[in-house]
Amino acid sequence: MIRAADAGRARERMVAVQLVARGISDAAVLDAMRQVPREAFLPAQLAAAAYADHPLDIGHGQTISQPYVVARTAQALVLRPGDRVLDVGTGSGYAAAVYAALGCAVWSIERVASLAVQAARCLAALGLADVQVRHGDAHVGWPEAAPFDAIGCAAAAPEVPPAWRDQLAEGGRIVLPLGDPCGVQQLARVTRVREAGGLESWRVEALEPVRYVPLLPGEA
Repeated sequence: MIRAADAGRARERMVAVQLVARGISDAAVLDAMRQVPREAFLPAQLAAAAYADHPLDIGHGQTISQPYVVARTAQALVLRPGDRVLDVGTGSGYAAAVYAALGCAVWSIERVASLAVQAARCLAALGLADVQVRHGDAHVGWPEAAPFDAIGCAAAAPEVPPAWRDQLAEGGRIVLPLGDPCGVQQLARVTRVREAGGLESWRVEALEPVRYVPLLPGEA
């Protein structure tokens, strides 16, 4: 276990050393990272390592992402209060909680049923009513909740799934690792834009090299 006072100090150190020092400058994102108790999303035996500068195993071949990666994704999504966010790869629920702390309504999809149940319980215990969690195949998105202002993905794919493009609002942003799911990928921001003359296009911006697990279909 970790005491609340110790966790608070660890969050402040994490923000200063892991985030601000690496270029995370969005004040709202930094505040959200200070607010969300990362230790609440981990088994008790891992709570003391909650603010370490690396991902942590949460079982089923999944991890809770490194704090910097969560903050980097949130900053790249350019989230605003009231945005509708599709969170792909719920995992522990930590990233969804950060998006909710930014004032967003969040729909989160997890391929492993037991992790989806556990994350939903954790989010509910923290009073985060603006997060809905579903067990399913992220490739199909969440059509009945679309359109989304932003889609954040915690797994690598060679391209943006077509369903996500269909479910993204005009001006919406997708941040995901693009490239070989078994190698090094590029964290990218894909924005749906309307060009002069009314033509629609997709702007792709490479952000930085990353290595994520592959985006897989949901388990039965």
